[in-house]
Amino acid sequence: MSEKTASVHWEGQGKQGLGKISTETAALDQYPYGFASRFEDDRRGTNPEELLGAAHAACFTMAFSFACDKIGLATTDVDTQASVRLSKQREGFVIEHIKLTLQATVPGIDDAKFQEIAATAKRECPLSKALASVPEIALVATLRPIVGA
Repeated sequence: MSEKTASVHWEGQGKQGLGKISTETAALDQYPYGFASRFEDDRRGTNPEELLGAAHAACFTMAFSFACDKIGLATTDVDTQASVRLSKQREGFVIEHIKLTLQATVPGIDDAKFQEIAATAKRECPLSKALASVPEIALVATLRPIVGA
């Protein structure tokens, strides 16, 4: 089994506070986040939704590639973007929608099989399962044509 860690250090109160996120691998090392980077489009820091989207896209992409490999199809390239929507709900906030946009080159596959594998990968990746309380996780999957074919 695998267990990974991340940590946050926060200083200050509420909107004036500033946090720093670090990960075990140092991919993030005291990376800043706060109210402005979460709610005011300040690009000097990150936010939980952006990190969740990155993690979900990474997990889904691996699940898709592994599923193709399992049936003997090699992925040439796979690109996934995740969009995470945080909305105000009563006194707090909720993640109401995640959209995964997949573009991939997979020689030897037709679009129907491609869509089937993508849908299964979305459903089966560990982060999709962990995010089961999100009301909608959408998927737009596009099979890229093989260049020179």
